[in-house]
Amino acid sequence: MGREDRAMIVRLRPETDEQESEALAAALRRAGLDVTLLTLGGTPLLSVNGRAVPPEVEQELLRHPAVEKLLRPDRPYCLAARSSRPDGTVVRVGPVEIGAKQPVIIAGPCTVENRDQLLRIAEAVRDAGASMLRGGAFKPRTSPYSFQGLGERGLELLAEAREETGLPIVTEVLDTEQVELVARYADMLQIGSRNMMNFALLRKVAATGKPVLLKRGFAATIEEWLLAAEYLLAGGNDQVVLCERGVRSFEPATRFMLDLNAVPLVRQLSHLPIIVDPSHGTGLRELVPPMSFAAIAAGAHGIIVEVHTSPEAALVDGRQSIDPTTLASIVRRVRMLRDMVEELVAV
Repeated sequence: MGREDRAMIVRLRPETDEQESEALAAALRRAGLDVTLLTLGGTPLLSVNGRAVPPEVEQELLRHPAVEKLLRPDRPYCLAARSSRPDGTVVRVGPVEIGAKQPVIIAGPCTVENRDQLLRIAEAVRDAGASMLRGGAFKPRTSPYSFQGLGERGLELLAEAREETGLPIVTEVLDTEQVELVARYADMLQIGSRNMMNFALLRKVAATGKPVLLKRGFAATIEEWLLAAEYLLAGGNDQVVLCERGVRSFEPATRFMLDLNAVPLVRQLSHLPIIVDPSHGTGLRELVPPMSFAAIAAGAHGIIVEVHTSPEAALVDGRQSIDPTTLASIVRRVRMLRDMVEELVAV
């Protein structure tokens, strides 16, 4: 029987404070058990892994006043499963809440090109109603000769844009050596599609305690995606947002196939919030507005879109970048649509 087959989730009562949760986790560790404690974003959880819980310990747990329920999830992703936190998780990035009622709009350039470009776009997306600013300082490119980003200088510019606009920033981290550097600047760390199954990177990012945006690998199944999220949660970090960004298919007319089936399905399977990236999912700016609306109608907690003041001149991904005027229209309609479909979303 595998490790995941012996896992037990201890769901604590919502009013349990962190001190009491820590004390219970410490007691289980003294009993020789491998315990992960999650206290942010929703109902506090303990995951007990590695070997079967002795019957006498299980009985003590059932009698403990802080314990609401013991669960043995029937899926390999235990901490990420909806059953472990039925009311869902809210991820907080500064003042922004992802997973709450209000849809979150993350917008900005694909890559930080220079100071003037970034500050102009940051101000434009703020004025258009965006909740957060995105921008790549380190860029994973298919060709080694393509623009790879500005590196730490890009991070410095993103921090300056945050100071100017008040928008929290999310940016991608590419490897384990960059984690501490990127975490010093960013409010949220992004794991890109190519790195979704980079387990060493997932573990190191989890250890920062920073909120994480986990993009689905473009050849990954939903279970593989949720197991990648499980690495982050098992590292003690439940501030994880899933991002559907399209999967590779046989169709060459669009960059990827945006899998909107994943949105309601993931909401059934997992308590983690999910957003959608219609920019990468389509590769065509004309399709970004309708797919943004479709994502919200399917139950997404928000969208992440690429915006440029001069899309045709963008160094990276100009064809899928929208302008600020289009963003403002999307923001207005997304918020109206969310109010209309809220009652139709099952969970």
